[in-house]
Amino acid sequence: MRHGALGGLLALSGLVILALVRRQTGTEGFLVGLGLAVVPVPWLIAAFRWLDRVRPGPWRNLLFAFAWGACAAALIAIVANSFATHWIATATADPSGADTLGATVIAPVVEESAKAAAVLLVFVFRRRDFTGPVGGAAIAGVTATGFAFTENILYLGNAFGTDQSIGTSGIVSVTAATFFVRGVMSPFAHPLFTVFTGIGFGLAALPRRHRLRWLFPVGGLLLAMSMHALWNGSAAFGQFGFLVVYGGFMAPAFGLLAWLLIRSRQRELRVAREELPVYVYAGWLAPAEPFALGSLRARRLARDHARRHLGGRPAARAVVHYETTATELALLRHRARAGRMGPDFTTREHALLATLWQHRAPSRPALEYAAHATAPPPSPITYWQRYGHPAPPYAGYNPYRT
Repeated sequence: MRHGALGGLLALSGLVILALVRRQTGTEGFLVGLGLAVVPVPWLIAAFRWLDRVRPGPWRNLLFAFAWGACAAALIAIVANSFATHWIATATADPSGADTLGATVIAPVVEESAKAAAVLLVFVFRRRDFTGPVGGAAIAGVTATGFAFTENILYLGNAFGTDQSIGTSGIVSVTAATFFVRGVMSPFAHPLFTVFTGIGFGLAALPRRHRLRWLFPVGGLLLAMSMHALWNGSAAFGQFGFLVVYGGFMAPAFGLLAWLLIRSRQRELRVAREELPVYVYAGWLAPAEPFALGSLRARRLARDHARRHLGGRPAARAVVHYETTATELALLRHRARAGRMGPDFTTREHALLATLWQHRAPSRPALEYAAHATAPPPSPITYWQRYGHPAPPYAGYNPYRT
């Protein structure tokens, strides 16, 4: 019942926001905006899915996040922003000042709060799927991608209407310029802001008992609002304000954040390689599995091998579950060795091992194949190595590389 009510709410808000956007842009502008706004969406979703590849959350969470951003958050933003800006303009008799205040203060607060609501809902009702900062960043990024999609329809549709009124077209049109700025130069803007909120919730989801961990989401949300305000207020820096903020702050911040998230993901892979061998000795894992589970390339090869040779898509899904569960097991043991073992450690460990055992049939041969396919070729000790005589280098042959 809860899922049905939420789905109905999202569908209703989607219909309302689409009607509002079409009324502002016109039918032709709406269709042009829709066609152009969808271009960066697959790339952004693929990027966040790739980022969350080590411990991927279920697709239903990403679909909910995108729908919330595109429908509910966009509707909240357009209604609240319009009402607040109109109220300020009426109260101060200064429409220009109201627009500036709306863009630099009201819009960042309203929009980031509306997008953060999706992350909060996943955090509360899908806590087991909220795996940490990287998982939180993925949920937040997809939510912001949905929001930017709807917002781009509005901006591009209005730009098309401007072109129709002044008679411009082609590469010099307002539509082309708007698409270049929003769809080519800065499609990551909204995701970049909201990712900080997701990281905050991800830090709060880590299994550490700290009374002040609620400060992480609050701090992330405040940082998202601040960056959003800086972006919207770039015009205050003069004629080249956009380029100053873009090149001097937004692009470096995006690069730094991407580096930190990728490094966090690499840490999870390293923990898998270091912690899982103990389960090899106990008989739960095959000897080659820790190496394969610590490599993204080996994981991908295992999924492909399972899909092609071990049972199709169901086998590939079983391998995904196996890989995710093994990573959770490694991180659980890593926290225990670091002295952060919770009271439910044994229960959680047994549950994860049971899940591994359930999916072992296609996963073990797939991971063993991937481990052999990605392992360095052996270098046997030959006569010339023992006695120092030079010889041509030996090109190792790996029969698993096909």
